Amino acid sequence: MVGNKIRFIGLICVLGWFPIFGQSFTYCTYSPQEAMDVETLSKKFLLDGIDADSFILFNQMEASSNLSKGKKYKMPIRIYPFNNINIRQSVGIKDYKLAKSIQAYNEKLSRLGLKKSSLAKGGDIWVPLNFFYASQPKFAPFTTNYALLGKNDEVAVVDNSLKNQVFYLISGHGGPDPGANCIKDGNMVCEDEYAYDITLRLARNLISHGGKVYMIVSDKNDGIRDDTFLKHDHDETTCDGEVIPLNQIKRLKQRTDLVNKLFKEHKGAAKQKLIEIHIDSRNEDKKIDLFFYHFSGSQAGKKLADQLLETVKSKYNTHQKDRGYNGVVESRNLYSLRETLPLSVYIEVGNITNEFDQRRILIANNRQALANWLAEGLMK
Repeated sequence: MVGNKIRFIGLICVLGWFPIFGQSFTYCTYSPQEAMDVETLSKKFLLDGIDADSFILFNQMEASSNLSKGKKYKMPIRIYPFNNINIRQSVGIKDYKLAKSIQAYNEKLSRLGLKKSSLAKGGDIWVPLNFFYASQPKFAPFTTNYALLGKNDEVAVVDNSLKNQVFYLISGHGGPDPGANCIKDGNMVCEDEYAYDITLRLARNLISHGGKVYMIVSDKNDGIRDDTFLKHDHDETTCDGEVIPLNQIKRLKQRTDLVNKLFKEHKGAAKQKLIEIHIDSRNEDKKIDLFFYHFSGSQAGKKLADQLLETVKSKYNTHQKDRGYNGVVESRNLYSLRETLPLSVYIEVGNITNEFDQRRILIANNRQALANWLAEGLMK
């Protein structure tokens, strides 16, 4: 943007990861029409030092780096749909003064021409991250490293909304057992590799909000991969370095024993959850949606499964309105649900042999979307 000639094509919205207060939101992205530094960008959008730090972390930049002309950058500004009632309900906050500050910020952006529609005309609500930090105990964004992510192992921790929460993540099969598999365009497609990639992406999302994560099945050399066809190997272990046995009962017992051991070590944690991700195998013509299992008789498990399903359903209704969604929540007496101590949900993300469902797992952006949606559901 130059002077008063506002080019809205440079400022768009992308799917947000997950809400602190339980409301759905999107993040802005911005493509500058000329090179500028972070300080200039902050002044343009009325941001403060916390937002500048978040911007640098979001975009993996050096503090002294300039923004490049035409490049897309993720902004530390959340956008919430306005419910035409009030800001507090729309954003999911209770603080009246904070709501008034948000209103004033949006009015200023409208006057500057940075927002197409004011709140009075039904426009969305824009909220810089610093507004949330100002209403909560002070939190300074930082980066941490999670080696399993691979060469890009740095994670920007943008808030502590999952502080004192522990997540045990299990990707199906692994080690000597590839799980469900098929041949696609001459390539072997194995459940354990794709379930692992989705699970690892979910781990990164949870860590970015302060969660403690254990990848119960781990592969030290895979990392997050953006390839369509993920190379199959047999070197997965448990997160404590134990070899995964071929025998199914021994394999399941190994995992549940490890989860229960860690659960007891974290008995002081506010919340502990186990999420297990699989890919199903059915007839090639059988198209299925994500479905969720909880242990029979676990009302808390059913509630969490329903929460995840409703999140995924809402995303499909938003982004593919005419698609429809037929996912279900069911109770199952599965070993990993029955024998583990944490609140647990078992997820099947699609049929590995169905051409339509394959797009959900083969395309890296779709794997990331699944991780984003599941993370959002876990944070509600």
